[in-house]
Amino acid sequence: MDSEYAIEAEGLRRVYRTRTGWIRPRRETVEAVRGVDLTVRRGELFGLLGPNGAGKTTTIKMLNTLLIPTAGTARIRGFDVVRETREVRRRIGYVFGGDRGLYDRLSALDNLRYFAELYAVPAREQRHRIAELLELVGLTGRERERVEGYSRGMRQRLHIARGLLHRPEVLFLDEPSIGVDPVAARELRRTVADLAANGTTVLLTTHYMAEADELCDRIAVIADGRIQALGTPAQLRRRADGRRVVEVEAYGVPATALTALRDLPGVRETALEERGALQLLTVQSDAGVDVQGDVLRELAGVRLGRVNSREPTLEDAYVAIVNAA
Repeated sequence: MDSEYAIEAEGLRRVYRTRTGWIRPRRETVEAVRGVDLTVRRGELFGLLGPNGAGKTTTIKMLNTLLIPTAGTARIRGFDVVRETREVRRRIGYVFGGDRGLYDRLSALDNLRYFAELYAVPAREQRHRIAELLELVGLTGRERERVEGYSRGMRQRLHIARGLLHRPEVLFLDEPSIGVDPVAARELRRTVADLAANGTTVLLTTHYMAEADELCDRIAVIADGRIQALGTPAQLRRRADGRRVVEVEAYGVPATALTALRDLPGVRETALEERGALQLLTVQSDAGVDVQGDVLRELAGVRLGRVNSREPTLEDAYVAIVNAA
């Protein structure tokens, strides 16, 4: 079966029924995904962004056959994920962030040999395929070392090699750079870009806006279980056009100050990111309104660091989209 789309989803929904409480148990229904419509073209590098609990991983797990949709349909290369599971699984690879999924006491080479058998890669092809993938992910020369001695970035690149052993047409990357240091993350981005350049369709979820901006042909922002925005990074960035952004490094911003900032004339969005002891406060305002002085007055008594005024980025547009959901 052939299709111009690698991934198609129509009205995709997933409902969880949970039980809470012990003395007086209560049943609850949680709608994690609420009608997702999505198409990803063959060879496209597509980003799926959203806050924790937005429905990203649930959507990916429905698309790659790990969860059955409550309603709606999804197809991979034209094959239905529920009715034609075997055909779908032959065509997909799945790489998730974190340390799970590898055998630490085996070498990278032995890990790939083991998974090649699981993926039914023909024996006559395994040696060449493994060597090819080690080269692709930059582990040639380190393949005989035990994985327990690998850095997190090396593990993630080995995860990608494992997911590509059976030459999948569609690769799902679920937050592959989580917890990876900046140098290793850059190497991962290069690897992912190379995959897409060679014709593999990639669906990427990430919390890192710069990563999505650099890599993705198109991006969908999901929040509250629904797609809130869809387009190229440049198109999404326009959602913050006509705005001005003030960034303030601070220590100990009280909740009352945040409430006051949101009520300032011209302020459109506020966000507070915790970076250890440091906080990064971002305030978006209408372009014609200079709110920097008002922001600093509201933060009187708070220990401040760098203050910066700049043009909006994809991350600012993302915050605006998610807050409007």
